[in-house]
Amino acid sequence: MSEGRVLLAEFRDPETLLDAARRARDAGWQGLDAHVPFAIEGLTEALGLGPTRIRLAMLIGGVLSGAFVYWLQWYSAVLDYPVNSGGRPLNSWPVFLIPTFEATVLGATLTGIVAFLISTGLPRLHHPAFAAQGFDRASQDRFFLAVADPEVDAVRLAAALDGLGPLSIREVG
Repeated sequence: MSEGRVLLAEFRDPETLLDAARRARDAGWQGLDAHVPFAIEGLTEALGLGPTRIRLAMLIGGVLSGAFVYWLQWYSAVLDYPVNSGGRPLNSWPVFLIPTFEATVLGATLTGIVAFLISTGLPRLHHPAFAAQGFDRASQDRFFLAVADPEVDAVRLAAALDGLGPLSIREVG
């Protein structure tokens, strides 16, 4: 969501917010976001958010880190410092599996954390909606729809939300 002008519509209940989000998405507006006190089923679809790619990033990060640690162990045991200990082969792959597994889990976890922070824009210490009067109730009992599309003004948003009865529509930022 952009850091510029944001229109904020306030609602009393989650069903009305879902209807408003669907109307805004159907109007083709971009930069939709919702601020709610609890998870609402179907909100991501109503906002038109696509599927997350964090799982794919975690898979790639885990596979790459596991492959790197396996290669590092193989290189050090077979090519760089070959020591025949107890008559076993130099490429004793079962010994390499435990560190490889641990590195895979660590790499996937760290990649997931970084991908989450990048995809959500965190750590964001300020957002224009935070300055809106009454916005602190978004963590208690109010539901807010934020629209950061430069082509939308308060009049067009009010016309699109006609019949839903938003408590307020205001411009912040």
